[in-house]
Amino acid sequence: MTTTTPAPAATPPVATTSAPAPLRFGSLGGDRPARAGWALFALAVGGFAIGTTEFASMGLLPQIAAGVGVSIPTAGSLISAYALGVVVGAPLIAVLAARIPRRRLLLALMLVFALGNAASAAASSFGFLLVARFVAGLPHGAYFGVASLVAAALVAPNRRASAVARVMLGLTVANVVGVPLATWAGQHLGWPALYVAVAVLAVLCLVAMASFVPPVRVGPADAVASVRTELGALARPQVWFALVTGMVSFGGMFATYSYISPTVMTLAGLSEGGVVWILAMFGIGSTVGTLLGGRLADRALVPTLLGGLVGIGVVLATFGLLATTPVGAFVAVFLLGASGSLMLPALQTRLMDAAAGGQSLAAALNHATLNIANALGAWLGGAVLAAGYSYAWPSRVSVVLPVLGLIVFSVGLALQRRERAATSG
Repeated sequence: MTTTTPAPAATPPVATTSAPAPLRFGSLGGDRPARAGWALFALAVGGFAIGTTEFASMGLLPQIAAGVGVSIPTAGSLISAYALGVVVGAPLIAVLAARIPRRRLLLALMLVFALGNAASAAASSFGFLLVARFVAGLPHGAYFGVASLVAAALVAPNRRASAVARVMLGLTVANVVGVPLATWAGQHLGWPALYVAVAVLAVLCLVAMASFVPPVRVGPADAVASVRTELGALARPQVWFALVTGMVSFGGMFATYSYISPTVMTLAGLSEGGVVWILAMFGIGSTVGTLLGGRLADRALVPTLLGGLVGIGVVLATFGLLATTPVGAFVAVFLLGASGSLMLPALQTRLMDAAAGGQSLAAALNHATLNIANALGAWLGGAVLAAGYSYAWPSRVSVVLPVLGLIVFSVGLALQRRERAATSG
């Protein structure tokens, strides 16, 4: 314990009301793990709400189409509008909001998300709903990017990937719990019930973050947040290597998952009721992969990324063989979710390391590129099926994407090692 010399009697102490200084990486986690745990839980609630609105909308397209008087294919553009909001909002918000304190930015992002979903529930026309879904998608990528940085700042440096995984856990648990419940509510109470429930979740997340998430400072100690420092991440080759690695690798996974319902129904003979459990199994696999990936990345970041890339490739190569029986289909889908999620915390952490002062932009771009991967995978899988091949073939053809991701990552790793050797030499 330290002691201080008392001030002279004639000079009484002056009370201050200034805000507490923002925390740096690891300044909270080592001393107050309980508080860090509640903060991470609050951030995960936001991920749960985002995951629920993103994926449950797909399952309610027939009801939404009937409600606003359009065809199901036309209603599908609502999914595209949300994805476009993610791709546009992630980099734009990260750059323009560079000087806004991270905690305040998280609260603002969740408020916009809540309003976008409330507007979606109140929409009475397709045009209004289309705009509302775009607005709801704007905070998506920026939220996960900033939340990952804040999570990393709440714990010790050797637990950053696990903290990021805790945030991502909300997204994966949404597939297991949130999406089925929201889909049920939408089917029995009307599709607006989905967006009402998500808006309520967003408000609860706002309250939780305001209560438990402390002010934090992210990035290197000498970094000053600005538009220039955020854009500086784009000049760092390792940022691009990581982004491209994630985009093409997850594109391979989405080439199969985008058509998972007809695939397991055709190959394994599952009914529509069985598909519900298949989707839940994917969520369980993603949850296990996220938790395991965070722990492994804390111990060995690069090997975890390499293992995840190889794992995705192996699962895709064998998916068509495994999924020919009901049991095999459940195993294959579990492995598909686990292999992809395994590398996500490591990928996000590597981006934070590579971006230096532009961490918010790099982390947000990661989620924008994952949405591009979704579109890339769906296009590739659809092209294979349109060419007349069976549902066993999208996974086989898409193996080329994680292989390409492995090549890109290996090239980036080799260049990084060469640069370090040149610097040290």
